[in-house]
Amino acid sequence: MAAVTQIKGLATQSKGLVLVVEDERHIADVQRLYLAREGFGVHVESDGAAGLAAARRMHPVAIVLDIGLPGLDGITFCRTLRDAGDWTPVLLVTARGEEADRILGLELGADDYLTKPFSPRELVARVRTVLRRAAGPPRTPPGSVGRLTVDPVSRTVRRDGRPVELTTTEFNLIEHLVRHPGQVFTREQLLARVWGYPGYRDTRMVDVFVSQLRAKLGDASPIRTVRGVGYSATDPAG
Repeated sequence: MAAVTQIKGLATQSKGLVLVVEDERHIADVQRLYLAREGFGVHVESDGAAGLAAARRMHPVAIVLDIGLPGLDGITFCRTLRDAGDWTPVLLVTARGEEADRILGLELGADDYLTKPFSPRELVARVRTVLRRAAGPPRTPPGSVGRLTVDPVSRTVRRDGRPVELTTTEFNLIEHLVRHPGQVFTREQLLARVWGYPGYRDTRMVDVFVSQLRAKLGDASPIRTVRGVGYSATDPAG
């Protein structure tokens, strides 16, 4: 049953509405409780179609989305959301054996993922982190590498003067690299500085987002792979 959390004494001022789409009620209840304690309003739906309708109707600040939903699954949910131009931060929740679905979800525009079982405190920390990333870094001047210009204030990327549509995390990754042209970052450093996950071991996520950026930026992509080390931003024409 759909519900908006109202727990007296847990949250006196909402930090925004988080939509939780989860068909396992006990998991949804824990997510709702911990997010409410953090000061978020929470709306829960138990199937994908109802969750998608709620996302369109309620405009949440973030969506916690289970992949294995009845009816409309989380992958289709995410694809439909992004195809409609809705870039609300999405945190995928997956079963341990769903690596292919996790990667596909990231490629479709999800911002992060958690693997069951997970700590409710980690869930709250991840939601806070995706919202910080969505807010962007402190205001700095636009940066350019080659044919690419990145403006942190308007959070836009332009290739040859034309805008390129990116997810929040894709923007933050290319903005960080362009802001430090020529500097090589390891995957672990990028996870710490862009995602806010120091010590996080799953570096595959960085490779997925780099691949997505290269596909969107085409031959104007400044991202260079430094074999055995990581990535940097350099002028492809240079």
